[in-house]
Amino acid sequence: MKILVPVKKVIDANVRVRVKSDGSGVDLAATKMAMNPFDEIALEEALRLRESKVATEVVIVTIGPATSQDVLRTGLAMGADRSILVDSALAMEPLSIAKSLAEIVRREAPDLVIMGKQAIDDDANQTGQMLAALLDWPQATFASKVEFKDGVVEVTREIDGGHEILALSLPAIVTADLRLNEPRYASLPNIMKAKAKPLQVVSIDTLGLELRQRLQVVSVSAATPRSRQRKTVGVAEVAQFLKSNVRK
Repeated sequence: MKILVPVKKVIDANVRVRVKSDGSGVDLAATKMAMNPFDEIALEEALRLRESKVATEVVIVTIGPATSQDVLRTGLAMGADRSILVDSALAMEPLSIAKSLAEIVRREAPDLVIMGKQAIDDDANQTGQMLAALLDWPQATFASKVEFKDGVVEVTREIDGGHEILALSLPAIVTADLRLNEPRYASLPNIMKAKAKPLQVVSIDTLGLELRQRLQVVSVSAATPRSRQRKTVGVAEVAQFLKSNVRK
């Protein structure tokens, strides 16, 4: 069984995001980048399925400029078998990414696509659902557990008030939540080995897609600093504070 894992290069989760002075976007100059954390979780799950002999090959794919190769090398160092870069200088929106991934899926013919539920840069949470719709494949989002039983994949997902278990026939799309697993670190020997693993570059122009911008960024602003908190010692003090500060 082949598993395809789409990954995205984003600002490192531990880096403080800086907004450009003109409010046109986020300042990426000299900013540390990394693999999207949810995609790391998806890749880890795919690697575990291969290690348990459920899968035989794990392929990772990303869409972006040539500088996105480093995130693929990270995935290869974690243990992916090979990688694909869809070379694109376009500003990619969720639908454009889903269309591009759909074409890669048709070429690669994987049995399962596991991807992060969202990217931490835009938090769109749309690509997995759009990809499933374009392929007409069953989908399970926000997966906290993935198991294979009797030729189907059972996905446990957290919902309000409990858990829901979905049984999907293959091929299928699964999007990973935070509680699915804890991603591994790439060891130094595996980082060295990753340099020799296949990295295929595909121009987005060869996919035969008509992509256009549907979204426009009007402005970007930094988050408003949180107001100072105050510790109270009892109900009477809380009541007095509310009486003094709540507008009538």
